[in-house]
Amino acid sequence: MSKKLLLFLIGITLPAVAFAHGMSEADQAAALAAGNFEFIKLGASHMLTGYDHLLFLFGVMFFLTKFKEIVKFITAFTIGHCITLIFATLLHIRANYYLIDAVIALTVCYKAFDNLDGFKKYLGTASPNMLGAVFGFGLIHGFGLSTRLQQLPLGHDGLVMKILSFNVGVEFGQIAALLVMGFVLSQWRHSASFTKFSKVANVALMCAGGLLFLMQMHGYQHTRYSDDFPLNKDDHYHVHQDMIAPIEPAPLVTAPTEPEPSVHSHGDGPAHSH
Repeated sequence: MSKKLLLFLIGITLPAVAFAHGMSEADQAAALAAGNFEFIKLGASHMLTGYDHLLFLFGVMFFLTKFKEIVKFITAFTIGHCITLIFATLLHIRANYYLIDAVIALTVCYKAFDNLDGFKKYLGTASPNMLGAVFGFGLIHGFGLSTRLQQLPLGHDGLVMKILSFNVGVEFGQIAALLVMGFVLSQWRHSASFTKFSKVANVALMCAGGLLFLMQMHGYQHTRYSDDFPLNKDDHYHVHQDMIAPIEPAPLVTAPTEPEPSVHSHGDGPAHSH
């Protein structure tokens, strides 16, 4: 697949994928008069549509079988993202959300790489302390949630309660997602296909993280170089069409040629030409 074609495929899927995780105009309009309960619902729906967060949690849960271990790792992740979600929003600490989401995509790749025992097999070293890594990644994920929350018109009245309500909603969404993941994985582990396809699943997880990284970096190009990458859907499509359009050869220009002389005669005179 050529580089231009890859960019085109990323470009035409970007509006449906990368923008789907952001705060829509409808969310922003609803937030103007939203109460705490609406912020709880918004936080839950944002987590349940947060494919990057869900993929990371799926990677964390993949080989955990003991309830105690699950609680330990999920608690570390939850504490991490609560810290940055609350304090980054309160202190108005912002960053380009595409760059933050690109880093979050790399955390998905990291967890899949660890699940594949990549540190030992390919780097010749022991896997880093995963509990600490999950906590650190929770801080990054929380910052990503904060950048999205700060896209809303939060105002100053009741700001703390709005942030806490959104955070509670995130936790509800996370619990719902974990219950589904835990059930699916527990059922799958009892089948013969788990051992056979667990490597394939984590390779796919790593590829998904890599694709998300490329998409988020592409989204960053739209915000950093807005003149070259318009966000209007039609313009966006045509820009990528132009990027992959084959270069047409220039028409061959030849020097004008003199017309062939016309041989003729006048009456009974000799034949001649002009």
